[in-house]
Amino acid sequence: MPDTTGVSTSTEGKFVQGLGLWDSTMIVAGSMIGSGIFIVSADIARQVGSPGWLLVVWVITGLLTLMASFSYGELAAMMPKAGGQYVYLREAFSPLWGFLYGWTLFLVIQTATIAAVAVGFAKYIGVLAPGISQERYLIEPIRIGSKYALSLSTAQLVGIAMVALL
Repeated sequence: MPDTTGVSTSTEGKFVQGLGLWDSTMIVAGSMIGSGIFIVSADIARQVGSPGWLLVVWVITGLLTLMASFSYGELAAMMPKAGGQYVYLREAFSPLWGFLYGWTLFLVIQTATIAAVAVGFAKYIGVLAPGISQERYLIEPIRIGSKYALSLSTAQLVGIAMVALL
């Protein structure tokens, strides 16, 4: 099968410093879609109210994703170095911004991503394992004030286990 990435590949074991349109599109699409496509679709459909508007929303977000992939492709062509967004921020603004982004990615962004994936997994694993549910409590809700309650469900326990595993 011919290479459609636009980036030459080498069998010499060297790192290929470049991203083609396909690579950039898949990176952006993967980072935007993630597990959200499975979790958020029903909520969006409820908010927009009709299948037509849902398709309009999908087309708009698809176009935005395509524009973002073009941006990443252009940045990769301008700065053919390993490091992605860290390198782009470091070169465009200063090493401080690259450093701050790197640590923010590690401490905030990736941890939030792991938590979101764990919540989505715990929510949908109940289809395959009916004993796992938000309504099946290991610790019944204990009221804290008028607005809050503390509880532990089987789905929450699965989510906690997934965070520990990931």
